[in-house]
Amino acid sequence: MRFSPTGRPLAVRYDGRLWVITEEPLHWFERDSWWQTRTSAPVGIGNIVDIEFWRVQVKLSSNSALRTFLLRREPASTQWLLDSITDAN
Repeated sequence: MRFSPTGRPLAVRYDGRLWVITEEPLHWFERDSWWQTRTSAPVGIGNIVDIEFWRVQVKLSSNSALRTFLLRREPASTQWLLDSITDAN
């Protein structure tokens, strides 16, 4: 994902192409089920339970169909994962 200096997502690279975010994105956090995954970390490592999500509406070009991407980032990861793609219709 590409972000603005303020932290707002601008575009997503998927399948070798750049999808531009066209609508206001939705951002939230959920808690990891650490008691099920048995995630542990040394004291002071930081947050290891908050999973970050963005729901964004994207287009390849001004003429292409609007799609919705759900993106997820696991705690302590720098990589964004694409959870789902749906048509925005």
